[in-house]
Amino acid sequence: MNALPPLRLLSVHAHPDDEASKGASTVARYQAEGARSVLVCCTGGEAGDILNPAMDRPEVIENLKAVRAEELAASARIIGYDEVVMLGYRDSGMTDSEDNARPEAFANAPLEESVGRLVAIIRRERPQVIITYPDERKGYNHPDHLMVHDITLPAFEAAGDPEQYPEAGEPWQPSKLYFTVWSRTRMEALHAKFTELGLESPYDEWWFKKRESRDHLITTQIDIGPWWEVRGEALRAHATQIDPASSFWFGLPDEHARTVHPYDEYVLVRSKLGEIKQGIYEDDLFAGLRNNEGN
Repeated sequence: MNALPPLRLLSVHAHPDDEASKGASTVARYQAEGARSVLVCCTGGEAGDILNPAMDRPEVIENLKAVRAEELAASARIIGYDEVVMLGYRDSGMTDSEDNARPEAFANAPLEESVGRLVAIIRRERPQVIITYPDERKGYNHPDHLMVHDITLPAFEAAGDPEQYPEAGEPWQPSKLYFTVWSRTRMEALHAKFTELGLESPYDEWWFKKRESRDHLITTQIDIGPWWEVRGEALRAHATQIDPASSFWFGLPDEHARTVHPYDEYVLVRSKLGEIKQGIYEDDLFAGLRNNEGN
């Protein structure tokens, strides 16, 4: 354990491409600082649709899991992850799809089993900081995204408890657990810039009226300006999922997009360092940890 870097970060995501759209530039920033970053990807994304017309070909469709694994590896290299760990479940598909019924689907995994797999990874990697998803039952309620939330919260606590999952390695208690969120403030700023430039905004009513805002819960705002390009480069690595002509991802000219809202935002939901305050009061996921290099 003495060989571990002083700062260690673990991200838990549902599918290949989620690591690119959520927090990629944050991870790149900490990688540049020398932190060890590990990605846990819970499924292979094999139930996903092909969203880029250029990739909608029979050989891609027939080998989608393998193709998406290659895309994930490329994206992880761009972001700078030190390691990618597959949790080993099948993509559950969108809500009410036939894939929901597959017994090997992530959403059908016994909670004790899936939490145990994640606990073993946490104990091996010994991260101080873990990033996961909020409860999206009122938003993007993909079964796998809900499951990521539902296993990471108990795994955060169980990893430090020697009486839970004793076969999963030496106990390790992470210090901080964050939800990654897309703020309403960010969406509104992007929408306003599209309008200002006379471009059609891809942000429709769902983003502003039907999607629950968590801005009042945000505690942490990370300046990702110097690493802004990383997210776009990582997204483009997922060629089956990301259309390079997408106005949602790439509709703003780079010179405008990079300055509109150059932040990634998070909600601190568990902390072993003290009381969680209200409002944005952190600009560093490792706040409170940098002088505790032995942890």
